[in-house]
Amino acid sequence: MNKFMLNETSYHGAGAISAVPAEIKNRGFKKVFVATDPDLIKFGVAAKVTDLLEAEGIAYAVYSNIKANPTIENVQSGVAAFKEAGADCIVAIGGGSSMDTAKAIGIIIANPEYADVRSLEGVAPTKNPCVPIIAVPTTAGTAAEVTINYVITDVEKKRKFVCVDAHDIPVVAVVDSDMMSSMPKGLTAATGMDALTHAIEGYITRGAWELSDMFHLKAIEIISRSLRGAVENTKEGREGMALGQYVAGMGFSNVGLGVDHSMAHTLSAYYDMPHGKACATLLPAVMAYNAEATGEKYREIARAMGVKGVDDMTQEEYRAAAVAAVAKLAEDVGIVTSLKGVAKEEDIHQMSIDAYNDACRPGNPKDVTVEDIEALYRSLM
Repeated sequence: MNKFMLNETSYHGAGAISAVPAEIKNRGFKKVFVATDPDLIKFGVAAKVTDLLEAEGIAYAVYSNIKANPTIENVQSGVAAFKEAGADCIVAIGGGSSMDTAKAIGIIIANPEYADVRSLEGVAPTKNPCVPIIAVPTTAGTAAEVTINYVITDVEKKRKFVCVDAHDIPVVAVVDSDMMSSMPKGLTAATGMDALTHAIEGYITRGAWELSDMFHLKAIEIISRSLRGAVENTKEGREGMALGQYVAGMGFSNVGLGVDHSMAHTLSAYYDMPHGKACATLLPAVMAYNAEATGEKYREIARAMGVKGVDDMTQEEYRAAAVAAVAKLAEDVGIVTSLKGVAKEEDIHQMSIDAYNDACRPGNPKDVTVEDIEALYRSLM
């Protein structure tokens, strides 16, 4: 039996944030807890939403103590701030960091027995849906607005832990490409490649099936034709990436990912490397490693990436073509697929153990050992 979960409601397209006040009022919420990050406040991005709340007379409090790789402390202080605010819903504005923090806060408020954030790791058997979340992404990558996953960093133990909880999915997703237009090129590229990693890993993961395959292949197609334009800040590119990353999230949230994400989580925990950049750096090498366990799926990946003549290729050729197409896209948007000067030799063994123990690793299509992960890290150094 397969289970598939999505938002109750989602809005798409430029200007979609205009729907936020009506959603709040129609659902009977009285005070909003706005979870965002300091940069989005500084550059006026969060204000695009809070101005709408003010215009409609909706009370709100802002919480912005959120790092790029959100920490246990960010969650704990957020829980305290939510209680002090007396809010009854959350509007999360930002990338995966804001939305992940909002999910953890919302889960703990509704399930106080999980006040120890570490207790949420893995599949926590929470009893109650989290505080209702309206998610407004400002990056085109994580798709946290439609997933049942969130990731928190344990600074003390130098590790990220993945939480999977059907109770944390936002009730409303507002995917407005205008909210993403201020992203700089580097962040656009990194988050876009994260979305591509979601689509590819979700397509080849052990849990994949026909319904999820439909979403993932379409996401690969949309992302591959849109990311270059998004990096150049074209309207078509931004709109394409806003949709493509969401479609990828619809799939992978329900079937899981693989060892690329496990290794990326570890890189971020050790070196505070942006998650999307970590995923993108690893993706071609991990794809090459997994190729033998993917049947004919790399042919369809290559086709979705725009490679011509795949039906005339041998299995070895279309697998190589799929990896090459991904590597070329990464190169075109300025992603360097190397860990030289980033990873430290003395960290590799423990990092590999941590990546092996990550919640995403069991979904990998090919059995992987700690030694295999070490070899993959070193191949990029």
